[in-house]
Amino acid sequence: MASRSGSVRSTHTARSSINHLEAQIPGAFPDLRSPSQASLTTQQVSLQQILYDRRAEYTRSRNVRIKIGSWNVASNKGTEQDVGAWFVKGKGVEKAMAGLGVSDPKRREEKHKESVDDQESRFDKHAPTVPYVDLGSVPGDEDVDLYVLGLQEIVDITSAAEALKPYTDPAMANKWKASLEQALPNGYKLVAEQQLLGLWLVIYASPSLFPQVKNVSTTSVGTGLMGYMANKGAVTARIVLGETTRLVFVNSHLGAGSDKASLERRIWDVAQVMQRTRFAPIVDAMGTSQNQGEGLGDEEFAFWFGDLNFRIEGMPGNDVRRLLTVHTEHMDKGEDSGYATGSVSNDAEDSVPLPPELDPASLQTTISCLLPHDELHQQMKNGKAFHDGWEEGPIRFLPTYKYDVGKVGVFDSSEKARCPSWCDRILYRTRAGKQRYDQKVREDEETRKRDEEMKKLGMDMPGTSDVLFDYDPETDGDNGDYDEREDNTEDPEPEQVTTKDGFSDELLLEYYTNHMRVLSSDHKPLDAVFSLKFDAVVPDLKAAIHTEVARELDRQENEGRPSIAVVVERATGSSPAAEKNATDSTFDGVDFGDVKFAKSKRRNITIANTGRVPATFGFADRPIEEDQDAGPFPPWLTVAFDKDPDTRTKAGPDDIQQRYTLAPAEVVNAELKLKIKDLDAIRGLNDSTQTLDEVLVLRVEHGRDHFLPLRGQWQPSALARTVDKLVKIPEGGIRRLQGQSPSATTGDSKT
Repeated sequence: MASRSGSVRSTHTARSSINHLEAQIPGAFPDLRSPSQASLTTQQVSLQQILYDRRAEYTRSRNVRIKIGSWNVASNKGTEQDVGAWFVKGKGVEKAMAGLGVSDPKRREEKHKESVDDQESRFDKHAPTVPYVDLGSVPGDEDVDLYVLGLQEIVDITSAAEALKPYTDPAMANKWKASLEQALPNGYKLVAEQQLLGLWLVIYASPSLFPQVKNVSTTSVGTGLMGYMANKGAVTARIVLGETTRLVFVNSHLGAGSDKASLERRIWDVAQVMQRTRFAPIVDAMGTSQNQGEGLGDEEFAFWFGDLNFRIEGMPGNDVRRLLTVHTEHMDKGEDSGYATGSVSNDAEDSVPLPPELDPASLQTTISCLLPHDELHQQMKNGKAFHDGWEEGPIRFLPTYKYDVGKVGVFDSSEKARCPSWCDRILYRTRAGKQRYDQKVREDEETRKRDEEMKKLGMDMPGTSDVLFDYDPETDGDNGDYDEREDNTEDPEPEQVTTKDGFSDELLLEYYTNHMRVLSSDHKPLDAVFSLKFDAVVPDLKAAIHTEVARELDRQENEGRPSIAVVVERATGSSPAAEKNATDSTFDGVDFGDVKFAKSKRRNITIANTGRVPATFGFADRPIEEDQDAGPFPPWLTVAFDKDPDTRTKAGPDDIQQRYTLAPAEVVNAELKLKIKDLDAIRGLNDSTQTLDEVLVLRVEHGRDHFLPLRGQWQPSALARTVDKLVKIPEGGIRRLQGQSPSATTGDSKT
């Protein structure tokens, strides 16, 4: 029942009491700054917890394949004609130099694949360069659900005209996009696209996966000239699969050069990309948004690829080239370009070939000898770059840089004769890997603190009786020679990952290789194929369960919230006739009927606790205007309960002067007595500048307010009138002047 308190007010400022109160009181429930705010927060936490506990009811496990490709096209013309063949169709892989997974026995044989000689002889910048009759060696077409392609140098980044443009020209990216879309299967849709001068990142999803892709956000970070220009840097995209799994893709082009300063610049570039990359806040299906966007490290899975420009260090370029040329110069130029990468025993009784990693003459052995000199592996080991949980699949393929354009396995024959290197890489990191790194950092920090405490106590000095041997944690036990990455020749195992929201995912690297027989750039493209198993939310099921849980929590909260009912006395058949005529049975409040000077009018209300918990309540101070008296009641009204008020043992709302507590099902009665005897009030009522129209506020602690309207009909009086007005009163009294019939009796006469 609505109620509000007030005093007799002037008609020139009068307006609806209820409207005035509602403008000042924010709704029927208490302000969130009250203790009920904690209840609301608890409810939200409980809602999320229950939804999480019931996640199996609205999620379904799904397996998808993600293919990531990277290629520095060196701004060469015609390179866009090869992208569909190698990236979508899986063509251009040389079996002799194959990497992870390309020896799949289920792969189709290519007995009539074009020879290397024939392919090189027909090289033309205006035609595709992949070999004819190449059936593809890496999964593609409809076998892949998410295509992610990162290109570098799609425009000439050394051109001042390009670098100083105040905008990014999309013309070249559109040309690449057209070539890629022509090769993609029907129905694949563009998910994200981002360009930064020569860097271009694009993502396409299959028709079945596209509806599961949400919260797409792209950004870019320039780290080139002056640390911000776009000739170097990264373009990045974040997507959310199935409302559960966040994926981040970083396509970067780091600083070039083989000297120490260039290496330090690459390390700086990586740190800048990690620090400056920020994504838009994630908005869930219920419309709830994060307070701020996320950065790198907040995702479940991250993939970093591109021309990272890390080189082979500590070996003369000619020696590296000579070692690798042993494996490329004798490739069969005939119909089958296969080249055995392992040896076969001469013993007729033992014709089983040696595994490549055990054969001293194999390509894999040569690669294993070169990888300890790889700058990227060194920096990961030294904790300077990509050391915080990043991984890379086994490298079983030739370096991706630098080759003569138009040749299959001819390394840089120009005057610069650059050292072959794995400049182009595809790295990945899982949330579990990042957590393992963070845990190790914490443990190392705790160990460091303990060591410092021991040094302060002098326990690090020789001769201390409590010390059995000297130990330096900075140097002991580390000969600096072994790195598990150098022995990383085994196929990766599936990695279990628990998402931020508690869902279970799994990632497996299936393929990692380059495409040696793509001839249109001095870099060889490479790609990796991942299998991702994730829990996808079914939106309709989640919405239904969310509604069900919210309804149940509301019911429980309402049952636990104090609740009262207010019943107002009505005129009955036993009431005096004058009283029945003076009150309005349709009025939803306390109607005092006709009110006369100095005559008391009484009404009763009953308050009952209808909830399941004790209810504490009281009449609150009403909103007042300038001409009103403060307090819960107007000066002409008194309220008396048939129950003693609570003893004030703790602080409560300041606007409740007297509080009463009812146990569940307990009832209390209150008498409201109206009596007008103040001359100023009589004068205002006589002049009709004031009215008997008020609203009391019955406030329940931690519950909702009840508004109790009051009204009465003032019967004019000769009191408080001037002599000039009194002489004008006709025979029959003051009420005759106002067209009223004088009444000989009143309903209430007690004082």
